[in-house]
Amino acid sequence: MPWFINLLIVVVMVLVMEVVATAMHKYVMHRWGWGWHQSHHETRHGIFEVNDLYALVFAGIAIALIFAGSHGIWPLQWIGAGMTLYGVIYFILHDGLVHQRWPFRYVPHKGYLRRLYLAHHFHHAVRGKEDCVSFGFIYAPPVEKIQAQLKDYKKRQRAMAAATKRRNAESSPVND
Repeated sequence: MPWFINLLIVVVMVLVMEVVATAMHKYVMHRWGWGWHQSHHETRHGIFEVNDLYALVFAGIAIALIFAGSHGIWPLQWIGAGMTLYGVIYFILHDGLVHQRWPFRYVPHKGYLRRLYLAHHFHHAVRGKEDCVSFGFIYAPPVEKIQAQLKDYKKRQRAMAAATKRRNAESSPVND
């Protein structure tokens, strides 16, 4: 197979993996997979967190694909290579830049990296697994859109707190 077809498969897989990872983050990690992912939304103690198990699962899949592809099942090795490249990009941008899991610190001040940095920090601005925003890892929606979603979330939280306060006031006995 021509090299450019294999390269195209790798590049397309990086893009596909962003869609897959975003969906996994929103519909698995923030739902039934919260048991592993919760550690990522808490203060980390040590080098690793339980959430890192997701990276091991994806790495295992990529390794299996590369192995199968290298034993004659084209194009599986290139699909696995695309998944691996996505993992490297994720490691650099998410673990390194956004969460500063490396010994050096860099906070971007403009451009794409700043938008990515802010989007993920806005994702962590919501406590718990519900109502989070911006689930992508290498794509970030415009900051203004995320800020509007967070503002709406905070407005709903205030309204729910006020309703609870009213219910509690109505149900408590009045001292005469």
